[in-house]
Amino acid sequence: MRAILIAVGVVLAAPADAPAEWRPLTTELLAREKTGFGGLCGVVVERSTGRLFVDLSDRGLFTSADRGATWTRVENSPPKGRTETPGCLQLDPTGKTPRLLMPLVYGSPIAVGTTGSGPWRVLDKASAHVDWCAADWSDPDLKFLLALKHEANGLLLRSRDGGKTFDDLGKGHGPAWVFDANTAVVTRVKTKDNPTGGVVRTTDGGATFAPVADFTPTALPRVGPDGVYWLADGGLHKTTDAGKTWAKVGPVKDGRYGPVFGKGAAQLFVLTGTGVVESGDGGKTWAAPVAVPAALKGVSALTWLDYDPTSDTLYLMKMGSELYARRRGE
Repeated sequence: MRAILIAVGVVLAAPADAPAEWRPLTTELLAREKTGFGGLCGVVVERSTGRLFVDLSDRGLFTSADRGATWTRVENSPPKGRTETPGCLQLDPTGKTPRLLMPLVYGSPIAVGTTGSGPWRVLDKASAHVDWCAADWSDPDLKFLLALKHEANGLLLRSRDGGKTFDDLGKGHGPAWVFDANTAVVTRVKTKDNPTGGVVRTTDGGATFAPVADFTPTALPRVGPDGVYWLADGGLHKTTDAGKTWAKVGPVKDGRYGPVFGKGAAQLFVLTGTGVVESGDGGKTWAAPVAVPAALKGVSALTWLDYDPTSDTLYLMKMGSELYARRRGE
């Protein structure tokens, strides 16, 4: 009878997973580098190679080509500061160039560089102290940019000249995505003057905006192989027509960040308040959550998630924590 109870306990515990399956990868790196406030503050995976990039506060970018076994500073590392909003440290999502976009709080203005040894371009000083930057990745010069000023009541910045100058589009904004030289979507956060929130869209580079959705995202959108996805209001939403229309893909309880895309369009991972959930049907249904490492002490607004399809590995961190890896199937 005791053996049966033990077996049942194992089955019941399996969906929640064991935090011990997450392995820390940055213990030696963080001990070696004397970081500023925030410590480890960003991660992004180069999906074609599995190469890791992490941002260390006031120390710059470091990279690993062996899944975190060893780390080296990115040559011509960008100006100092720290990334903060999950997903703001971006590699070119088209996969066509090695460009890397790095918005910083408490440091340099937005920096644009590459994953290799090329120089970094620092944008106008008006773009200092921002949470994130959305760019027209179809343009080699990234002329159309949107950025959100940090702790400034949702002040949205716009550039039409690749960051040489910025103007402000007013307060009350949230996460955004730029589709092309003229088209973007932006969250209107819920306020006393705008109690419904929602998403607005521009087709003239930010001169005018029109409502397109009544959900109100709090996390950055994510571009996938078949559209742009957004977590909001207990669900996952997707557009396939540059933000003109949005369809609810499926429910996601307490979604915090994602989706992070797996090996194909149907495999998605989302960070929720109770752990990482996985979908195998494009977001219609979700498996039980995988618990985050106990050392993270739960999930916060500064918890990051990414995935390496070359090794089937999930990466997870919170600003100030270790970087953790969970290689699936082990």
